[in-house]
Amino acid sequence: MANTSDMVSETGFRARLRAFVECAPFRHTILALIAVNAVILGLETSARAMAAMGPELILLDHIILWIFVGEIILRIIAHGRNFFRDPWGLFDLFVVAIALAPASEEFSVLRALRVLRVLRIISGVPRLRRVVGALLHAVPGIGAIGLLLGLVFYVFAVIATKLFGAEFPQWFGTIGESMYSLFQIMTLESWSMGIVRPVMETFPQAWAFFVPFIIVSSFTVLNLFIAIIVDSLQTLHAEEEDRTVEKVETIIDADTRLVSQEIQALRGEIRDLKDRLGK
Repeated sequence: MANTSDMVSETGFRARLRAFVECAPFRHTILALIAVNAVILGLETSARAMAAMGPELILLDHIILWIFVGEIILRIIAHGRNFFRDPWGLFDLFVVAIALAPASEEFSVLRALRVLRVLRIISGVPRLRRVVGALLHAVPGIGAIGLLLGLVFYVFAVIATKLFGAEFPQWFGTIGESMYSLFQIMTLESWSMGIVRPVMETFPQAWAFFVPFIIVSSFTVLNLFIAIIVDSLQTLHAEEEDRTVEKVETIIDADTRLVSQEIQALRGEIRDLKDRLGK
């Protein structure tokens, strides 16, 4: 009996702690501290700010860091093993753990990654989590489009190297240089005055090569990336709606069964009462 009561009390403690770490004031406080910490990390890059209040900024940064550590510990206690099954929980743990890396020279790069703590805003804002989830959900489709874009680049790079490599080796001397030049053209950064018009001075018909490349790469293939991400967002939104509907239906079914049981019990009591009155 003692063990059972201990388990019940422990479950009740975890439930109360879970409600505390998931309540809106607690989450909003953590988000506010993340924002403050982001400002502090930015000020630490300013020589003037560090000269004026460097020790205070460092102290405040350490205080906020240990608050984050305490928050992670509370969440681990509240959720137990489920915390390590949550990708966002593991992300928060990883980001905070990086900030605890020693300040020695070997770990200087990890110390510079303290700014990753700012990314915890993503895990704290549901809409940002939804966008990141959509991006991850779209990775297979993006990979396929990336492969298609790579094939397009390779084909046009081979053609450009053969056509313009001899006259313009700085841009199209090798396949690698051609692919880099075509990448600049695809981004539409100085593509006309910087590359295409000088080439057209020697090859007047070169527009017949570059214009189709821009249409295929910039206006067609890249828009496919946007289409895949938008489709992924819509799919995830539809799945969330389906899960919400299922939860509501489950709650309604449970309430309906409970009401039905209560009605049956009430009818039984009425029958028993009638029998007693009849006797």
